[in-house]
Amino acid sequence: MVDDVDQQQTTNTAEEPLDLIGLSLDEGIDVKMRNDRELRGGLHADDQHLSMILGDVEETVTTIETDEETYDEIYKSTKGNIPILFVRGDGVVQPLR
Repeated sequence: MVDDVDQQQTTNTAEEPLDLIGLSLDEGIDVKMRNDRELRGGLHADDQHLSMILGDVEETVTTIETDEETYDEIYKSTKGNIPILFVRGDGVVQPLR
């Protein structure tokens, strides 16, 4: 019985940095992507390359435009919802828990 408790505690701890993502399975996660994209959704699966399957995803894309008269930068955000999404790990900049 003690062995079962020790094994359960080992699986619920992070020994390496990427283990933190695995602890977020079936929970919400924020992911910062290349090209000023951010994703927020439930983590269903992940691998060692940071590839992920997310569900009920809210995607935010930020674009920067320059006003032609004043040369001020104008930030615009566009949001969308995606039921399920496969994210390739090479596009991930930073996973946030």
